[in-house]
Amino acid sequence: MVFTLGLLWLFIAAMVISSIGFKNYVWFISLGYGFSIAGESLLMMILYRGQLTIGTIICCVLFMVYGCRLGGYLAVREFGSSSYKKNMKGEIKDGKSVPFGVKIAIWVTCALLYVTQVSGVFYRMFNAAEDNIAVYIGAGIMLLGLVLESVADIQKNKAKKINPKRFVDTGLYRLVRCPNYLGEMIFWTGVVISAVGAVTGWQWVLVAVGYIGIIFVMFSGARRLEIRQNKNYGKDPEYQKYVKFVPIMVPFIPLYSVEKYKWLVG
Repeated sequence: MVFTLGLLWLFIAAMVISSIGFKNYVWFISLGYGFSIAGESLLMMILYRGQLTIGTIICCVLFMVYGCRLGGYLAVREFGSSSYKKNMKGEIKDGKSVPFGVKIAIWVTCALLYVTQVSGVFYRMFNAAEDNIAVYIGAGIMLLGLVLESVADIQKNKAKKINPKRFVDTGLYRLVRCPNYLGEMIFWTGVVISAVGAVTGWQWVLVAVGYIGIIFVMFSGARRLEIRQNKNYGKDPEYQKYVKFVPIMVPFIPLYSVEKYKWLVG
């Protein structure tokens, strides 16, 4: 069975939490995203408390830590960082000119994506699958991704406090230009791996949709960041050297720019 009442409850939870995007439509994919993942994980543990295993508990706790950390980090940046607001003024639209119907479409689409993203762990619980090696390997990869993106955010904040007008090329930023996005992709790769041996048949369609969807979002975000950084630092010789030798997303993969891929919108 692909669609269940449990998935509907997760969708409703994601809709309620991400509805903060009607206050500022970018929150659909920022604050609403992080806190939706955390909320969905808590709801899964409540709905399927009788099917919980050590593996699924670990995965759900990682979801909650991931979501609360991301949502909290974005909230502090959004409400407490005057330098961020100043630097991003004009870069991020307030959504006032976005038609209400478009906001509804974004809201629903985001909520659906958030449900599919956690569906690998959801189906493991729904199918009452026993723990196997895949769930622990997947949880370990999730933890690695969580640590990586957390460290990347900390390193960027420290670097910006020292020199807010310079691009960041220290720490993890020596390996890739978007290590926080890399951490995200690693985290969600772990979620997919954790589903191996528990998810069956057409259930994999939802898992695949969630994974492909978030990978697309990450590359879209990297493209937006690249465009913004080229605008801000494009005339800096050190920046020009940096972007020619440091991959944008994945270490050791010679992909140095995604700006030309206009289909990476979002």
